[in-house]
This record gives sequence, structure tokens and C-alpha cells, in this order.
Amino acid sequence: MIKKLAGSIRQYKKATLLTPFFVALEVTMEVIIPLLMARLIDYGIDAGDMNYVAKMGGALLLAALISLAFGLLAGRTAAVASAGFAQNLRQDMFYKVQSFSFVNIDKFSTASIVTRLTTDVTNVQNSFQMLTRMAIRSPIMLFFALFVSFSIDQKLSLIFLGSIPILGVGLWLIMSNVHPIFARVFRTYDKLNNVVQENLRGMRVVKSFVREDFETQKFMAISQSIYKDFTKAERLLVFNMPLMQFCMYACILFVSWFGARAIVASGGDPVAGLSTGELLSLITYATQILMSLMMLSMVFVMLTISRASAARIVELLEEESNLQNKDHPVCQVPNGDISFENVSFSYSKDADKPVLDRINLDIRSGETLGILGGTGSSKSTLVQLIPRLYDVTEGKVKVGGVDVRDYDLETLRNQVAMVLQKNVLFSGTIKENLRWGNEQATEEEMIQACKLAHAHDFIAGFPHQYDTLIEQGGVNLSGGQKQRLCIARALLKNPQILILDDSTSAVDMETDAQIRKALAEHLPDTTKLIIAQRVSSVQDADRIIVMDDGKIKAVGSHEELLQTSEIYKEVYESQAKGGEEG
Repeated sequence: MIKKLAGSIRQYKKATLLTPFFVALEVTMEVIIPLLMARLIDYGIDAGDMNYVAKMGGALLLAALISLAFGLLAGRTAAVASAGFAQNLRQDMFYKVQSFSFVNIDKFSTASIVTRLTTDVTNVQNSFQMLTRMAIRSPIMLFFALFVSFSIDQKLSLIFLGSIPILGVGLWLIMSNVHPIFARVFRTYDKLNNVVQENLRGMRVVKSFVREDFETQKFMAISQSIYKDFTKAERLLVFNMPLMQFCMYACILFVSWFGARAIVASGGDPVAGLSTGELLSLITYATQILMSLMMLSMVFVMLTISRASAARIVELLEEESNLQNKDHPVCQVPNGDISFENVSFSYSKDADKPVLDRINLDIRSGETLGILGGTGSSKSTLVQLIPRLYDVTEGKVKVGGVDVRDYDLETLRNQVAMVLQKNVLFSGTIKENLRWGNEQATEEEMIQACKLAHAHDFIAGFPHQYDTLIEQGGVNLSGGQKQRLCIARALLKNPQILILDDSTSAVDMETDAQIRKALAEHLPDTTKLIIAQRVSSVQDADRIIVMDDGKIKAVGSHEELLQTSEIYKEVYESQAKGGEEG
């Protein structure tokens, strides 16, 4: 896990290595200062030698300034290293998510991915900074302070060693009980983020059904769960400070008591035994030793919190997409021929029955194919296999006579444009959204694509026209406007295959017909697959397939299906009757 996370340090290795170096120099100065103070007291103040006092005072000031300078340098490099590490970690995670197939994305919820990119990375960043500073500073200070203490008085220094096992056992008990709680808390955070996202995305539905109180209660229940877990964890962590203070004050009392007796016994002679200055330096070292142990305990606390976060981050980074390019992929799609050869597909290996069952279908390049079927008939699943958003469970899907699994993924998807019923537009201008289809598209090309999609007229009506800002999710556009912009965006790809997945459901029938006519006239060589609920949207297609329960039930033209398919005839008559009644 550590090796995986360390891979995100990259260009910040220098700052990461300099931080402990500066910390070590800072600690060295801090350990020297008590020794200088002891000499100032014993050989300057007690001896009445003001020249020596001035000399040691200057040395103390210099040591303090040097310590301060190294401390500032360590703080700066630690901040640069930790912030850079977190930046790289987020980039690595986001890049990884972009490579995921839908199968991988289905494994991690959107809320969970957001939590990992935000809260979890912040926790790991804080731990990283503590590791490069406190986790280096504390052991070095502990070692040097103990070493100098033993050089002053071995018997008194044994008091410090006696406190270490007490602290070690206490901290181990605290951490072992706290870690499972934090692991559970971050899973609950995923649920909380999911509730918030659902609520904000579906705010209009919530308000239209007057479900604000229900949503509030749902949020409060999860929030209360997080509160209880954090409270329980903090109740355990709070024992850390009293334990540290108990050991610190106990050590200072014992050192003061036995040290004072030793001074009295030696008459305060630094040569004969313990001196006043040495006792003061021992008390200072006692503080340094116990403060270093306290800092170590803080590091352990932060590591306990971030351990669960680190595991969740590494889980995402180690997830491998189940859709990979072969060693020598095909990098050119010759034409828009599509062939389904005995294709079966299941979203889960443990599924009782396949979503698609033994599909055999050949579509000629340039042909317009209509796909009709009820909800749950797997129409969308069928077309998602063409750009290899999923891999077939059995059989083959071929484009241009080549198995889609043999293509370079980017090459294949650049030649297949999909317009979904659930339209997605991004924050930015209309131009910026259209250029998702072609980054280099000229204004004339964008206007032409929008004219084909019958979007140009309403865009021209906006004050800023193609520079009009689209708000998040396209909330400042109607459903029909969003659909037409998405069609125009797809057309700018100039694809071999165009898939319209119920993508004109929000436009009126006349506009729908005009869009289909424009596509037929201007894209004669592009294979067009049109999924629709309305028979009128597909009746002019070269062929229509009728799907039901993951199978193709009938194939033919509009007139042929009226004669041979009861399902098609029933749908057509029900819609025709509905239209007459309207």
C-alpha cells in the first residue's frame, strides 16, 4: 500500500527528502540548547563570571536562531511536498477513473469515488506531512535527548525509560480500538455523499412530491450515525492526552525530587555530582522526551484515521479496467458494417439469465436500423456493446468486419457516436460543449451540425448565441434543446456509426421527422441506429428490429412488420389510436 501511494510523490521527492534533513538539524539545535543553559548556570551565573554569561548567552541566541531557520525551512518543504503529493494522488485517481469500464464504475458508487478524491486524500495528505516532520522529529529528539540525559546522570535517566512501556501499551490499546471505527465512518461518508447527490440532482422531484421532510430525516439518520461513530472514537482518543500528561508530570516530579537530593548531597559542585544547571537541563530533556512521545502519539492517531482512507485510495488505484487494448490493436475502422454473432451478455457472472440472449444481426454500412421494444427489452444494452462500453459474455460483435475487442479503444469510440436519452451537458459555453465532438471544429462546422440537429434556430435566439453559458447539468435548457445539442455534438465527430438511443423523445414529432430526414440526406454513408419508443421515429428506417426480453423477435421494414409481427402491430395501432384521440 505504501509503495503504491509513494508512486504519487514523483517531482516532489526533493522536497520530501529535504524535510526530514531540515527537521534533523532543527532537533539537533534544540537538544544542544539545554546543554548550553546548564553551562551558563553552572559556570557563569553561579560562578559570577559575566563574560562567560555573555558568551553562553550569545551561543544560546545563535542556536535558537539556527533552530528557527531550519524549522521554517522544514515547514516550507513539508507543505510543498504534502500539497504536491495530494495533487498527484488526486490526478492519479481521476486518471484511473477515466480508464474504467462501466463494470468498474458500477463497482464504486459515484459518492464513494467523490469521497475518496476529497476526504480520503486530505486525510492521507495530513498523514504524509506528519510523517515527514513529526514522525522524523520525534524519534530523533527522543534518541538524542535520552543519549544526552544518560551522559549527564544515568540513574535519573532511567526514570524516562520507565515511562515508555506505559505509554506504548496505552497507545496500542487506544489505536487498536479506534481504527475499526474510522474504517466504518468513511463507508458511512459514502452513503452521506450519495444521499446529498441524489437530493440535489432530484430536487425538482423532491419538491413536486413534497418529500423535503423525508429527505431531511434520511440525511439526519446517516449524519447521526457519523456523529455517534466519531463521538465513540474521540472518547477513546481523549485518553491519549491524560496518559501523556500523567507520564510527563510523573517524570518531572521524580527527576526534581531525586535530582534535588543529589544536588544537596554534592553541595552543588558540578564536578562532585549533579549541579543545578544539569538538573534544569534534565527537566528540559524530560519535557523534550515526553513531548516527542506525545508527537508520536499524534502521528499514530493521524495514521489510524488515514489508514482506512489510504486503503480505500489504493483499492481504487489498483482496480484494473476489464477493457484493455490488445498488444497490437487495429487502429483503423474501415466502414460502418456491424455484425452480432451469437451474442449473449450479462452484467453479472452470477445472473440467473442473460440480459441479451443469442443475438444474431448484420447491419450494412450506411443502413438505418430502427430498434423498437418495451422498457427492459435490452435495447440500450445491445448498442452499448458496439463502442465496447461492455464486453460480450459470449459471441462476437464486429465493426467493419473486425471484432471490437481487437480495436484500439480510442480508435473504435472515435468512429461510434452515441446520443443517449439521458443527455449530459457540461458547465461551459455551447461552443465548448459542441467541441467535445471535435476539438478543432470551426464555427461553420458547428453551425452546420446544429442545423442538421435543428438546434441552430434556438441557439441564434440566445443573446450570446454559441457563447451562451450552459449551467451545470444544462438546467437552463429544455429537454428538447439538450437533446438537439447532444445530437449536434455527436455529428461533429463525423462518425462511421451514429447511435440515437431514444434521443429525440423530448422533441415534437415534426422536429423529430425533420432531424431524421436531415440525417438521411447528409449522412448517407453513416450507419444509423435509432432506438425509439415511438413507431413514427423508426418507421422510415431501412429495417426495424423488435426486441423483447433480451431477444430479437422480428426484423423487417415497417410494412413487413405490420404483417408479420404482432408486437409491432399492437404498438403501432395503440400509438395511432392514441394520436387520433389526441
